[in-house]
Amino acid sequence: MCVESVPPPPSRVTRRGVLAGAAALAGTAAALSAAPGAAAAPARGAAAGPARSAQRGGDLVVEGGTLLDPATGDVIEDAVVVIRDGVVHAAGSRAKVDVPAGAPRLDAHGRWVLPGLVDAHIHLNTATEARDAVRKGATSARSGSTNFYQDIAVRELARQAPEQAPRLRAAGVFVTPDLGDTVLADPDLTPLARLKNGVRSAEALRRVVEVNLARGADVIKTRVNERAGLPEQDPLTQVYSYEQLSEIVATARRRGKGVLCHSYSERGCDDAVRAGIRSLEHGVFVGERTLHEMRRRGTYFTPTLTAIAGMIHSPDPVLAERGRTYLPVLKDAVRTAHELGVPLAAGTDSSGGAVKPIGREVELMRAAGLPALDAIRTATTGAARLLGMERTAGRLAPGFAGDVIVLDSDPLDDVSVLKKPHRVVRAGLPL
Repeated sequence: MCVESVPPPPSRVTRRGVLAGAAALAGTAAALSAAPGAAAAPARGAAAGPARSAQRGGDLVVEGGTLLDPATGDVIEDAVVVIRDGVVHAAGSRAKVDVPAGAPRLDAHGRWVLPGLVDAHIHLNTATEARDAVRKGATSARSGSTNFYQDIAVRELARQAPEQAPRLRAAGVFVTPDLGDTVLADPDLTPLARLKNGVRSAEALRRVVEVNLARGADVIKTRVNERAGLPEQDPLTQVYSYEQLSEIVATARRRGKGVLCHSYSERGCDDAVRAGIRSLEHGVFVGERTLHEMRRRGTYFTPTLTAIAGMIHSPDPVLAERGRTYLPVLKDAVRTAHELGVPLAAGTDSSGGAVKPIGREVELMRAAGLPALDAIRTATTGAARLLGMERTAGRLAPGFAGDVIVLDSDPLDDVSVLKKPHRVVRAGLPL
């Protein structure tokens, strides 16, 4: 069946309804209406469309801590970070920073101060999960897709009530052969339900990408292999070819969007990278030749070590064995990627209501052989570049977001301290 005969997605009419449904599913509608400064509901007859006026960030002075700049590795003792309207106004030694009188203060004496962390692969389906991610230190994130556009609603929540959600790059729905109930996420996906072979033809692949983009997705998520987290699936089985992946990438690129690709097998990883994806997700069996190609292209590697390590403790013997087998292989791949200069980004692949701290991913990057500072960079400056937030997140410098984590001890000595921040500040608002 060809889906090209179906009219293109009417984004002006449908997008508002899709966003409202996503907000209800994610539980963000009540949070948005209760947020201080949230826009009032439009009057009857007013122009349709979601509110776009973001809540004003807070004013705050974080003082007395030891400030680490991941970009340079500089460490400044007795530092001050001045945040105005949710944006860093000044950061540095107390002797060099003009501290405004009367501003709210957060005492960081005896502790370390870092920028909020970035989780480059997380599934946020509810407002509760979004709040949990922030409280565990992820003040910025990239969605790994949701079933019904909940991440679009979470992104809106982050704009209007920043203390309740990480700044988010949304992926919309998964571009995968079997959409299942996701065909109900948008009226323009329902024609795909009649496809006997699933979403595999060039027309069907383009349709899912185009609907995602019409609904406001920032990135596109697809796969080349089956899942490792389902015992009945073989993660080395390839579900999309190089040609199919190239169609997805080309459709996304026409709108200036990148593609993140779920992958495991050596050939699958190679096909995905050659097809032009922006980042390789999981990538357990990625080969050295492909890593060299990633370095040449600037393709990011998001290994999601946390998710692979988590399988070891599964009660299912198949998953537990996969975790034990895959984790050392993936650590070797991460170490080789770092040695070759492949850009790395930290992502937990949290899903299903269990939000794992992004600090755990940094800890596993360190265990894979990265120096402590480089491991920290995978969840700050490195991940920020992948998300296109290199001028917003990953540092505490003038003009950057006022997102801060305060730690009890030196992360350069022991990165595990990142798993439990002492305090988190989002857009100048202490949590």
